[in-house]
Amino acid sequence: MLHEMTLFPKPYASIASGQKTIELRLYDEKRQSIQIGDQIRFSNSEDDSKSTLCEVVQLHIFKDFRELYENLPLLKCGYTPEDVDNAHPDDMLTYYSKEKQALYGVVGIELKRI
Repeated sequence: MLHEMTLFPKPYASIASGQKTIELRLYDEKRQSIQIGDQIRFSNSEDDSKSTLCEVVQLHIFKDFRELYENLPLLKCGYTPEDVDNAHPDDMLTYYSKEKQALYGVVGIELKRI
């Protein structure tokens, strides 16, 4: 199955370059349909002519981003060696409220570029 997702330019560039191999999302109804072996086409939110295709190799499901941050390698989740020491689960509150996290849980979608 092919899924479509949009990313802001910086995380898009990290996925497209292969530096970021785990995409962090709310485990809502849309993400619950993703299976290992599915493909995800990521598009740049500011230039939809740019896209990159990835295969889902693993799904890491957690109750919230605190638990995810404690268990996954953050350098694979989009952080760089320069900012990883300041990484905090609350960074994800920009995108997903604690209430939504409690309702759905969260997922780290492990990818490989095709």
